[in-house]
Amino acid sequence: MTSIGGAEMVDWNLAVATATRLVRPGPDISREEAREVVAELRRHAKASEEHVRSFTRMIPEGAEPEDTPVLVVDRAGWIRANVAGFRELLRPLLAKMENRRSSSPGGAVLGAVGSKVTGVELGMLLSFLASRVLGQYETFAPASRELPAPLSGGGRLLLVAPNVVHVERELDVDPHDFRLWVALHEETHRTQFTGVPWLRDHLQGEIQSFLDETDVDPMTVLERLREAAQSLAGSTPEGEEGEDGGRSLVEIVQTPAQREILARLTAVMSLLEGHADYVMDGVGPEVVSSVGEIREKFQQRRARGASRLDQALRKLLGLDAKLRQYRDGERFVRAVVDEVGMDGFNRVWTSPNTLPTKAEIAKPADWIARVHRKAEP
Repeated sequence: MTSIGGAEMVDWNLAVATATRLVRPGPDISREEAREVVAELRRHAKASEEHVRSFTRMIPEGAEPEDTPVLVVDRAGWIRANVAGFRELLRPLLAKMENRRSSSPGGAVLGAVGSKVTGVELGMLLSFLASRVLGQYETFAPASRELPAPLSGGGRLLLVAPNVVHVERELDVDPHDFRLWVALHEETHRTQFTGVPWLRDHLQGEIQSFLDETDVDPMTVLERLREAAQSLAGSTPEGEEGEDGGRSLVEIVQTPAQREILARLTAVMSLLEGHADYVMDGVGPEVVSSVGEIREKFQQRRARGASRLDQALRKLLGLDAKLRQYRDGERFVRAVVDEVGMDGFNRVWTSPNTLPTKAEIAKPADWIARVHRKAEP
């Protein structure tokens, strides 16, 4: 992290140490079985390339997309990768906050909290998430000795082996089918970013615009975090319920400009996640014999949630919104493909102007009418 005057806003090493210490242990599995799981996930990731490419038709026949690494990791490996990603993505924002901390009226308060406390808090968040993620395409992935990435600055695909094993056992489904099904979803994300050259830069630009609009006044940030904590605890002071009730942490700390940017980001993420779900189920019947059973049980698991604490944390962190993205995005993709076919749908990847808006995700016919306007005399 950028260091100014010898101080840092986040102790990243402490974040990693905290998360790896607090994360739940993985499933009970022998060393030999673990090696077999890792090898099979790698095989499935490789096999998924051709399945996804053939189904989506996003990459022209004969074209070679950018090569990105596939890494099968444990929970600690996922934590290290995401800390590195956060560190890279948040560098400009935290440098700006560091510059303002010394001159801000709240600078002393924020300084007292300190980078170590921030590192512990980030570590606690990552420890919660690390046992839940099955796979991830890291779009903004700095390379390291343990976690290689393309020299061009592209992404890498992560498959979290212990979480895959945990869920396949919990659902009581065929493990070989389930592992391929997961690989198909994550390979779709890799195809999206390697097959659409402008997508990564567009997404990064939107995220940086969101961060640039962040109010970096420390007292404002602390006040919004207080509101977020009260929202989680259900203890909003009397007469202050207002419109923030039930909103996630991400929503509560927004400015009006950020809400506009987040609406665009939400639409893009709904498209990407829904497209991946559509592809994994579309390819499934050809190569995953038990795809129907897997999808039904997996959807039931998503709907059930977990403990009340788990549900509260999901709400606060905005993970409920991510589940809606899967559902709404998949409906959008299915409706468009049904109406104009896969090639017609693929016009969504033409440019940022052909991406659906948040409103169009809910009303696919509006996107079709806008993008497929007849160029007839």
